[in-house]
Amino acid sequence: MAAPMTFMIAISQANRLLSKKLICLTEYQVCNASQYGRRKFNKKFSKKSTKPQKTSQISKETRDVEDEQEEEYRKESTARKKNYLMDRLHVFMRGGTGGHGLSRYGGIGGDGGSVIVKASKTATLQDIKSKYPSQRFKAPDGKPCKKLALLGEKGEDLILEVPMGITIESGSRIIGDLDEEGKELVVAKGGSGGNPSNGFEGTKGEAKTVDLNLKLIADIGLVGFPNAGKSTFGSAVTPSGGWKIADYPFTTISPRIAWMDYTDGRKISVADLPGLIEGAWDNIGMGHRFLKHIERTKLLLFLVDINGFQLNPNFPFRDPIETILILNREVELFKHHLVEKPAVLALNKIDCDTDGAIVEDIKERVKSLPENISNFPKELQPDRLIKFEDIFTISTKEGTNIIETKLKLRQILDRHFAENLEYPLEKWEHALTEHSKINKLT
Repeated sequence: MAAPMTFMIAISQANRLLSKKLICLTEYQVCNASQYGRRKFNKKFSKKSTKPQKTSQISKETRDVEDEQEEEYRKESTARKKNYLMDRLHVFMRGGTGGHGLSRYGGIGGDGGSVIVKASKTATLQDIKSKYPSQRFKAPDGKPCKKLALLGEKGEDLILEVPMGITIESGSRIIGDLDEEGKELVVAKGGSGGNPSNGFEGTKGEAKTVDLNLKLIADIGLVGFPNAGKSTFGSAVTPSGGWKIADYPFTTISPRIAWMDYTDGRKISVADLPGLIEGAWDNIGMGHRFLKHIERTKLLLFLVDINGFQLNPNFPFRDPIETILILNREVELFKHHLVEKPAVLALNKIDCDTDGAIVEDIKERVKSLPENISNFPKELQPDRLIKFEDIFTISTKEGTNIIETKLKLRQILDRHFAENLEYPLEKWEHALTEHSKINKLT
């Protein structure tokens, strides 16, 4: 009798507590520990519990389309990786530690090896990162001396081949510039071997964290707003034409090099660079990452859309003349001496100008810029106008005047850099005449 009474009292007490909300069962999660087991159970039996579905003809066709799209995406991704140019790499370098000496016998340890960077035409930063994922480079240590060999062997130097055009930067300081094939720079010097001056204890090598900053070395640098046709120009003037072109801004998001081939074997390199936007000199958009690549080019080719340009609704529309002034000002504000480089202007998309009236108007306005510069807003006026040596009219989409442009670009380069030519100029002048004859016939 006592047991049922005790049970009834317990139930009554629980009801009283619940009614006064002194306990709240919902605050406690039940079976929390079993969630992991439930997931394992579901994973184990999910395949068995799923009934096979019959594949209809429509779903099979859909699956085939999806497979084709996936394959196309994979190919495009591979192409993008192939065309991508890495232009900066952050690395750590340490010289080797010097070997110990022997004070008792006057033995001297070998010096540690040094880390040396060397400019090469074939090296790329992508290859360096792929080969050395840790991006750490340490030269071998020097050998300690022995009783029977009182002069320890020097540690072997670690030579890292880098692309031509590399600037080695430590923080905000430039410690080296490798702009010639075979040029070398000791970045992290090896430590001294043990000797009387250091108590016969080998010293550690230098340790430096540096940036390998690539500035392209090209004959011609393309300068223009996004979607002006720079990538299409690169495809038009190269035999392969393998670049992917799209009808939206920033088709090019990293610098690339195109090569213009000529009948006498001459090759002229063209740097296809990301499009500028207003404020690039102040590191807006691609900013310095773009502008640094025009520093080592010999000739600047300004490519301008005859229809004007507007990046998006938040930016004002710029007509072709305003576009030229903004490009001029952006280059000048980045490095004022760049406006002294030889430069040409290419007016693109002339296929949109059926009677040629737009192109003729732009040409006249460009020629009168020195006299009319004050008519433009102050923020568009450069301190020094670029003097264009020629104005080309082209259509990169239709291939109009592309051959003539290639020939004229070479003539301008030859005129400015004749002393650096490695081929007989007379031979090319003959080839140029033959080119003109062929063009007239076609």
